[in-house]
Amino acid sequence: MVDRNNGKLQNAFPFVDNITWASHIDLKTGRPVENPGQRPAKPLPGETKGKPVEVSPPFLGGKNWNPMAYSQDTGLFYIPGNQWKEEYWTEEVNYKKGSAYLGMGFRIKRMYDDHVGTLRAMDPSTGKLVWEHKEHLPLWAGVLATKGNLVFTGTGDGFFKAFDAKTGKELWKFQTGSGIVSPPITWEQDGEQYIGVTVGYGGAVPLWGGDMAELTKPVAQGGSFWVFKIPSWDTKTAQR
Repeated sequence: MVDRNNGKLQNAFPFVDNITWASHIDLKTGRPVENPGQRPAKPLPGETKGKPVEVSPPFLGGKNWNPMAYSQDTGLFYIPGNQWKEEYWTEEVNYKKGSAYLGMGFRIKRMYDDHVGTLRAMDPSTGKLVWEHKEHLPLWAGVLATKGNLVFTGTGDGFFKAFDAKTGKELWKFQTGSGIVSPPITWEQDGEQYIGVTVGYGGAVPLWGGDMAELTKPVAQGGSFWVFKIPSWDTKTAQR
């Protein structure tokens, strides 16, 4: 958390579990303090592959591009994250058309048997976890918080969901037919509030092989845009 008036770092806390590559963030410098042994060594002479190292989170991060949300009413961050790890190693760099050109090999692995994705409500001033919702598949959609005490996000298996911003209770869900990897949006039209979300599975998660590719293989493909109206008679939630 950074003071937007002067850029001073106020707080830094983990939002995923079992981080191995760093112990903490130095609040004076803003830099992570790395743990030794988490950078894989180069291949030994005569070998094409270095010794593997297990690290968490993997190179895709505990959270990637997908935006979190903030509510001025609750004062909480709503963070889409993933609890996963990887085994990775150095290898000789060989260019092959159509393949990733990394100089690294890796296998992304599950951290827990029952879930990968987590939607977490966290207090930015303390780093305290207020509530958590778990998803079986990686959570790669963005999050939207509204004035009406609602938090929206989409899941890898195609559900668009609404949660109570204070308690984390799942209030509603709708199956869209394909995985969701985009942030929801909201707007007002003719005095009514609408929520929209783009649907269609893709992105980085299913491309990299390993446990995640196997886990997401059953997800249906196809693109669409869904719009939902928050009913005007629901005065508790219809507050933009």
